[in-house]
Amino acid sequence: MRDNIFIASHRSRLLKKEQHRRLIKWACKCSEQVLNLFGNTIDERLKNAIIIGNEWADEKATTGDAMKASLAAHVVARESSSPISIAIARSVGQAVATAHMADHSPGAALYALKAIRNAGKTVETEREWQNKQLPSEILS
Repeated sequence: MRDNIFIASHRSRLLKKEQHRRLIKWACKCSEQVLNLFGNTIDERLKNAIIIGNEWADEKATTGDAMKASLAAHVVARESSSPISIAIARSVGQAVATAHMADHSPGAALYALKAIRNAGKTVETEREWQNKQLPSEILS
């Protein structure tokens, strides 16, 4: 069952439009934070997806645009062989899919943490950073 905190108000639930926009921005930040682990050349589809996610938050892109960008990020994951790259691409895909359903946003954070772990880095530091970035009104 979906948590009502992630269901938009136009569907008679708790999440207001502004909160939804802030949530996708947070999810995109979580993904963008780990992009540098992708390798020497970051796939342009991932960069584009994060741009589209932020544009959706600014009402400059449609949900359809975001979904196409999300699907493209998941294609990058399927094309990748490195566990780090796969986790990063999945993180980006989940972040941008937040436009469609807000409850994709935790997936962006979790896959970012998975990328950090796969890279042999400390997950706790990243988790603390993610939590500090999360807008407080989302949780209240």
